[in-house]
Amino acid sequence: MVETRIDKKGSRPVVLIVGGGFAGLEAAKGLEDAPVSVILADRHNYHLFQPLLYQVATAVLSPADIASPIRHILRDQANVEVLLDELVEIELDGRTARFRRSEVRYDYLVLATGVTHSYFGHDAWRDFAPGLKTIDDALELRRRVLLAFEEAEQEEDHASRRGKLTFVVVGGGPTGVEMAGALKEIAARSIPHDFRHIDTTTARIILVEARERLLGELPAELSRRAKMDLEHMGVEVRLDSQVTAIDRHAVRIGDERLATQNVIWAAGVQGSSVAAGLGVELDGNGRVIVGPDLAIPGHPEAFVIGDLAHAEDGATGKMVPGLAPAAMQTGRHVAGVIRAEVGRHESPAGRRAFFYRDKGTMATIGRFKAVATIRRWKFGGTLAWLAWCFIHIYFLVGFRRRLFVMLSWIWNYLSFHKGARLITGYPRLKIKRPRQTVQVPPGGGEDEGKSKSES
Repeated sequence: MVETRIDKKGSRPVVLIVGGGFAGLEAAKGLEDAPVSVILADRHNYHLFQPLLYQVATAVLSPADIASPIRHILRDQANVEVLLDELVEIELDGRTARFRRSEVRYDYLVLATGVTHSYFGHDAWRDFAPGLKTIDDALELRRRVLLAFEEAEQEEDHASRRGKLTFVVVGGGPTGVEMAGALKEIAARSIPHDFRHIDTTTARIILVEARERLLGELPAELSRRAKMDLEHMGVEVRLDSQVTAIDRHAVRIGDERLATQNVIWAAGVQGSSVAAGLGVELDGNGRVIVGPDLAIPGHPEAFVIGDLAHAEDGATGKMVPGLAPAAMQTGRHVAGVIRAEVGRHESPAGRRAFFYRDKGTMATIGRFKAVATIRRWKFGGTLAWLAWCFIHIYFLVGFRRRLFVMLSWIWNYLSFHKGARLITGYPRLKIKRPRQTVQVPPGGGEDEGKSKSES
């Protein structure tokens, strides 16, 4: 194992940041002029704009539209070195982090490795109900969704075809709501004319939520509006409904068995596996319980930020939400604490508590449909959708990506065309009874309409 330590001037403290997401990247930027040497480590070489992952999964955007190389983002920051490696364990007492190929000794640690999917003890569901946290997840979901329509096109067995055209999204948070709306738009608007033997507009999109309303972080009136908008689009919304089993061919909701071969998981999260090895107190979701300054109790040199932190707002005492703006604020806070101690030699005993500034929450539902709360204002519809578009474009890294995403959205919303509708890899279609090849006459005609109506 190679020991890695950056110490360009021989006496600069080393700040190790693990994770190049919103929180970690913001912490690194906040230390730009500080007299420290920063190592930003991540198992991927890119920063991912997670709020738009569902648009990769539903073929609106390509991965490169929402990701940017970390080295490129930090290329002008002289005191940062990027380490492409996967974290294995952290020895808090020894101030040492071990990676797959290297070992780093640090003076300050900033842990920002985020969260992963939680199946609430049913890990066997993972293969049948993939989640959405990474680019690989999004590409796999896109592959499964598009293959489902291809398989239905060639499927003669009616029950099997209906199972392929039934999509169940588990979880009524922002990701679940956005996925359900996008799937319905694909089936109803984007691809109906692309197939000859199925009517894609008949695809069932079912959104399942265990609680009594969608988007529990938003006010009740906006939750009701989101439900109304989804149902107007044709999405079936099931509240107070618990998923009790998932297999390759069906999902069980309560006592009802629903035939489907497409289940998407957006129901829960848990802290990354590294947290469990720290030997510190965790909450019920595996997140690290931190102090008011976002440091691990008993280890003032070790901070946990972003979604991995169970942090409380210093003003309200409420838990800081797992949102991108909150993650960025935690990154800036920790950078400020380190700057104060290194530059002005302030004592850890005098650290200020973290105060979360709630700038609002929003979720998009479909074309010109969204809900938002910004400070005291609560609104929905086209205005909320435009606000959602503007804010997401603004926070994308790099002018090129902002321009490309904006142009992609304009083209998509004018033409209903999903430009990234590609099935990668070698498609292995699973068909129970293949449809016999039918020669479609030029221009379609009555035969084409008949085959669609019969399906």
